[in-house]
Amino acid sequence: MTQIGVPVGIVAIVVMLVVPLPPVVLDMLIAFNITAALLILLTAMFVHRPLDFASFPALILVATLFRLALNVSATRLVLLDGYAGKVIDTFGHFVIGGSLIVGIIVFAILIVINFVVVTNGAGRVAEVGARFTLDAMPGKQMAIDADLNSGLITEDEARRRRAEVAGEADFYGAMDGASKFVKGDAIAAIIITLVNLIGGFTIGIVQHEMSFGDAVSTYSLLTIGDGLVSQIPALLLSVATGIIVTRAAGDADMGSDLIGQLSRQQMPMRIAGFGALGLCLIPGIPKLPFLVSGGLLLFLSTRVTPQSEIDEARAIEAAQAEAAAGPAPDSMEALLDEIRVDPLELELSGDIIDLVDPASGGDLLDRVKALRRKVAVDLGVVVPPVRTRDNLDLPMGTYAIRLFGVEVARGEAPPGTVLAIGDGLEGLPGRRTQEPVFGLAAVWVPVELRSQAELAGATVVDRSSVLTTHLAEVVRGYAARLLGREDVKMLTDVVRRTHPAVVEELTPALLSLGEIHRVLQVLLDEQVSVRDLSRIFEALSLRARASKDIDGLVDAARETLGPAVVAPYVQDGTINVISFEPLLEQRLLEGLRVAEGGGFLALDADLTQALLTQLAQLGTAAEEQNLTPVLVCAPQIRAAVRRMVAPSINRMPVISYGELTGPVQIRSVGVVNGQAPAMAL
Repeated sequence: MTQIGVPVGIVAIVVMLVVPLPPVVLDMLIAFNITAALLILLTAMFVHRPLDFASFPALILVATLFRLALNVSATRLVLLDGYAGKVIDTFGHFVIGGSLIVGIIVFAILIVINFVVVTNGAGRVAEVGARFTLDAMPGKQMAIDADLNSGLITEDEARRRRAEVAGEADFYGAMDGASKFVKGDAIAAIIITLVNLIGGFTIGIVQHEMSFGDAVSTYSLLTIGDGLVSQIPALLLSVATGIIVTRAAGDADMGSDLIGQLSRQQMPMRIAGFGALGLCLIPGIPKLPFLVSGGLLLFLSTRVTPQSEIDEARAIEAAQAEAAAGPAPDSMEALLDEIRVDPLELELSGDIIDLVDPASGGDLLDRVKALRRKVAVDLGVVVPPVRTRDNLDLPMGTYAIRLFGVEVARGEAPPGTVLAIGDGLEGLPGRRTQEPVFGLAAVWVPVELRSQAELAGATVVDRSSVLTTHLAEVVRGYAARLLGREDVKMLTDVVRRTHPAVVEELTPALLSLGEIHRVLQVLLDEQVSVRDLSRIFEALSLRARASKDIDGLVDAARETLGPAVVAPYVQDGTINVISFEPLLEQRLLEGLRVAEGGGFLALDADLTQALLTQLAQLGTAAEEQNLTPVLVCAPQIRAAVRRMVAPSINRMPVISYGELTGPVQIRSVGVVNGQAPAMAL
């Protein structure tokens, strides 16, 4: 429709130059002309850049031609009928205001303002702007090519900038020519006004036999009315032209830029305010206007943010933007960032990205943040940030957890489902699976059947909870590997602030940072929280004076933390233990060997297998009764027993007799004798 409407409108404007218009139609077109000129002016004020109004030069030509067509039609009606519609008649009476001489003078002033001030100034600025834009074009093109060759911008960005430079040159060149239309329109308005006056006087006196006074009164009123309805849109268009050609590119519209740039200058506002107040000292001058204006400026100056603070804020924003932009794709920094291995990554298949999209109700990122806080409180270490990203190579509905670039766990979280865990799941529709942490039987059921699954007695868990629980288990299981040397340095510095004597005594005099790191890793690997670092360091200081053996250091720290080590396994004030038969424990003590990597048990393969089999059977029997068993042994062999048990029965903690301290009841749930499991349940 717009492709046809604009050409038809231009043709209609040309037809108006030769076809007479009724006064009613002329009134409608004059109203439309004034409204369109006001719209063009406001658009010129609200655009951010001149190129945002690139059609302005062509619009000037169309608007000028339309206004001249209205002048011709109005002149025809004035000279033929002595009446050119209600709009022209009303504007003429309004300007004259009962005095013909005053009306003519006011109208002449409007013509001078439009022609001499606004039009000439806009034309000169457009001419200079076009010249400088064309002269600067080669330099801008070379700057774009230099940025492209250095890798600062992409080929698409370079193409966009070249098109913008070419468009800017074309725009200012067109504006240089369009300003001539505005100037010619102002000259034509003066000529048409003189023609209307002289022609009207002649026709009124000669043809209509009117007296000179009546002819002057009638035709001057119509001429001024016609000139005014033409000069108002012409003045609006001239002002719009001046705004466009004098406007530099900004971040906001013209009004926001002007107010923002004026209001941030605190000192000029204060000087102007005191200057206005100083004028009140002149004898005889009215004081109220200057007091009001000066006082208003001084008040506004107190509400203005100083330019120094604005510049500082801009510098911070620029630094942040530069940091966010990052280095060039082929720079050393970018390449190093590409090959960097993240300690902890969470990869999602394409169809479960909604888990991290807040717009879709995804709260996984918030849960991961909460998980990091909980792990820090429970284990005493700060887990590195979890990098979450999509991986199109994963099967649909799947996620993967990577540790230092290596996948260590994988699970499912099909979209539109929840996980039902428990017994009696046979009647629930959905895909059968296993809960990823404890291996319990489960079913992925549609979200719509959540209530049905809960009525069936199942525990229903949403996808984000499943993934977060799985991630938490991985983090706890690999906490020792996630604890880096820099993390130990940071934790040591934290302890130094509150317990400086403890840290100064321990390191570097007794233990190096690497040895402390190794002890903390072993503790975390055995699921012991290192949150109470001050007491751990005290225990290490005492033990390190006698020996720097890692097993001895770890056991010393464990015994100091005895109640905290045992607490996770206490149920209703009772701890359920599995112990070795005394003769067997004596044999284990005799088989203890100390090597560089720590102590180990030198046992024959049959005995080792029998021990592990009995421990597994006793552990399973206890778990079937909802008990959490722990293996207890002598402190000398605890580390070696842990190394023997961990590969096959990692879920069973191994503690020493010295750690069973505090108000806790001990209940034996089994004794290992190396032959057949003896149950004591």
